[in-house]
Amino acid sequence: MSRMESWKKRNRSKRNKRSNKMTKDMNVFKGSDNYVVTDELMNAVNVSIALKKPLLIKGEPGTGKTMLAEAIAESLDMPLIIWSIKSTTKAQDGLYIYDTVQRLYDSQFGEGDVKNIGQYIKLGKLGEAFTSEQQVVLLIDEIDKADLEFPNDLLWELDKMEFYINETKETVTAKHRPIVIITSNAEKELPDAFLRRCIFHYIEFPDAEKMEEIIHVHYGDIDKKLVENALNAFYKIRDMKDLQKRPSTSELLDWIQALMISGVSITDLYEEMPFLGVLLKKNQDIDVFEEIREKGYSLRNW
Repeated sequence: MSRMESWKKRNRSKRNKRSNKMTKDMNVFKGSDNYVVTDELMNAVNVSIALKKPLLIKGEPGTGKTMLAEAIAESLDMPLIIWSIKSTTKAQDGLYIYDTVQRLYDSQFGEGDVKNIGQYIKLGKLGEAFTSEQQVVLLIDEIDKADLEFPNDLLWELDKMEFYINETKETVTAKHRPIVIITSNAEKELPDAFLRRCIFHYIEFPDAEKMEEIIHVHYGDIDKKLVENALNAFYKIRDMKDLQKRPSTSELLDWIQALMISGVSITDLYEEMPFLGVLLKKNQDIDVFEEIREKGYSLRNW
């Protein structure tokens, strides 16, 4: 065997070992009893776990982005830590907070050892995930609510899995790399540098067939006619072009529950449309619905 052939054989062996390890690592998340997952989404989750990269999930509100993290934690039997992002949230909040107010109070009233700065360091959600004694699922929920610099400010921590506490001169390193799920409603674009470090998946809004699966997960052996009529009315409403806020999966599930509890006639739900306020949350959308149902079209954009 020539030197070149020997080199190729060794490389093939290495690639096969990596491939087998990847395949083994990827057979992790297979969905849960309470969450309907597509093959594409399941693969995205498992690739992100195998490559040890954050999974960025985008999609319109109500497509199950937040529930995905709950399903992963349940499926893998891991604790779930949720960091809910607001417009005022800073990256530092997720690492730690130095409680200067409490330290000042203790120094004035002689309570506690004010020289021990460590007792005034309160870990944030990212800090909790890093110091956990077991691997956790970390959900960074609605990252696009924060300012534009927020994602970039987390690049080092998410990449290196560590951060530095200036006050105590300590470096906090992750004991176990958390499975990081990041959600976005696509309200604003995220920086390219941040996107390069993520695995990306867009959750499409479920079609009628997939939505029926979701309904049965939540309500089990539900009346078939109710499901059929509710889905027919629901997707007719979602197809209306002039709505400001189209109803989501969660609103459909609430509406179906209201229909079951009330016992109203389900013969023609679209014409009767009971409990419309469960599906449509804006006065303008209710007006559009009534106009389209009556005339077959809307004059609002004419």
